[in-house]
Amino acid sequence: MIIGAHVRRRQRGIEGAIEEARLRDADCVQIFVSNPRSWAEPHYDDAEAERFRSTLEASGIDPCVAHMSYIGNTAAWKPEFLERTRALVRETVRACDALGVRFLVVHAGAGGPQGRGAALRTAAETFRLAAAEADGVRVLVELMAGTSGAVASLPEEAEELLGAVDDDRVGLTLDTAHLFATGIALDEPDGVTGLADDLRARGLVERLALVHANDSVFERGARRDRHTNIGDGLIGEAGWRALANDPLLSSVPWILETPGDADRQRADIAGLRNLGPHG
Repeated sequence: MIIGAHVRRRQRGIEGAIEEARLRDADCVQIFVSNPRSWAEPHYDDAEAERFRSTLEASGIDPCVAHMSYIGNTAAWKPEFLERTRALVRETVRACDALGVRFLVVHAGAGGPQGRGAALRTAAETFRLAAAEADGVRVLVELMAGTSGAVASLPEEAEELLGAVDDDRVGLTLDTAHLFATGIALDEPDGVTGLADDLRARGLVERLALVHANDSVFERGARRDRHTNIGDGLIGEAGWRALANDPLLSSVPWILETPGDADRQRADIAGLRNLGPHG
């Protein structure tokens, strides 16, 4: 299995993220390339980008994933907010290409007072624009936790959104805590098998590029998004063992987005590897 974690870059600029990944014995890494709660666009000069690319290549850590800022909304209903979101997405895509980031994760979006059809069309166009801007980075839709107005939380909704995007370059990210929040029984081996079978039936195998491996504070079906460390939540050991041994779900990189420090995340990464088929 390829397993890593989302890390902060700390004191040394963006290259510090590679140091943080090493502290966790991570195979891969996820970062923010701009302030996650600000409209400030990411900007890196040629020297900064080259230093990061060189540091990343020398580390052997792969893939490097970026997560889009939380402040935008791909399905925003206010024109000025949507325009700012799309501008930020475009600049983030450009920064990812400059830095050698392989995947950019973007939340599916929420439609607010719009009807679902309008929200779906708006989000699909945002993802089309993002894919058109990309040179090397692949843009990934992250399914949400079934919260109010979410454009896509379930596999059938992913199929619908990706069909509306109509661009094979756009891929898919699953989040275990989000899926559990929607009611998918990831705490049971049959539920894990059922999820994988559903993805295959909907033609989403080639789109699946990444799993966010997060335990859940809240019970299955709560539609509440609160991550916790592996083993501290309600997915349980049987669920994690089934996830780690599923041929489809374990075939893509896993990224922890858990609150633990480097020591805890290193332990969780090792624990997940041990649960897998070669553990």
